[in-house]
Amino acid sequence: MEEKNVAIQVHGVQKSFKQVPVLKGVDFDVARGSIFALLGSNGAGKTTIVRILTTLLKPDDGTTRVNGFDVLSQPARVREAISLTGQFAAVDEILTGRENLIMIAKLRRVKSAGTVADDLLARFGLADAAGRRVSTYSGGMRRRLDIAMSLIGNSRIIFLDEPTTGLDPRSRHTMWQIIRDLASGGVTIFLTTQYLEEADQLAHRVAVLDRGKLVAEGTPEELKRRIPGGHIRLQFTDATVLANAARIFGEVSRDDDALTLQISTDGGVRSLRALLDQLEQEHIEVDALTVHTPDLDDVYFALTGHPVTEKEPAS
Repeated sequence: MEEKNVAIQVHGVQKSFKQVPVLKGVDFDVARGSIFALLGSNGAGKTTIVRILTTLLKPDDGTTRVNGFDVLSQPARVREAISLTGQFAAVDEILTGRENLIMIAKLRRVKSAGTVADDLLARFGLADAAGRRVSTYSGGMRRRLDIAMSLIGNSRIIFLDEPTTGLDPRSRHTMWQIIRDLASGGVTIFLTTQYLEEADQLAHRVAVLDRGKLVAEGTPEELKRRIPGGHIRLQFTDATVLANAARIFGEVSRDDDALTLQISTDGGVRSLRALLDQLEQEHIEVDALTVHTPDLDDVYFALTGHPVTEKEPAS
């Protein structure tokens, strides 16, 4: 990846707390205008990386650059380029939604603070609640307001540390669409999450962090293809046709009661086409066909040996 296209660079980053290693030499790059998801369980080191990249914490070793600036030697330039939304909404509950936005706009010396606030309230579906105190907002509304506040100043790189934790499914899906819209507008999104579906739905690239080490990185599809377990399930209406198909395909999983065969595959188009061609050549009719590919749950468990929701000491 050309350096001009890289928004975030992390090379050899290490960090320990009270001689307990939390990050053990982490490396990755994040492309401009992309959604990058750092996936890991509690205690994996996700928040520690975010704090380092946003100048809130110094690494013990390694180099980090954000928007072309060295995080250690040019922290002020880094802060000018970024916004951070932490795990908990950083809003003032005494103020109204509009007052929160105006306050941040004035702190960031943005002209026409009221106009900026009104535009963001409309964009995030909060216009009707603009004059209400934030203490009356739901969790999803507070999260949207929090992200709206992070956009003031037109930051081109936004860090979202577990932004949908604690939200109901509807609010989570609303937040996902907001994140997609930001990325489509050219904003770089660095997202940490322990929700596998979230990483799968949103991220252009996913990095899997486990106990301070990066154990895999790639697109969601690339990661899924690395894990065995994909299969094609063939459903038949006749036991004789099932027996003929089983004879052709050899060592496969067969269920005579359900009249199905389960054939291992990498889930690729080429494998599926080859299977269909073979069925056609043998004049075998299939009643139904389904393709199963490993999901990120399978990927995470295969790479780490434990589920992503396993509880660990918070980093």
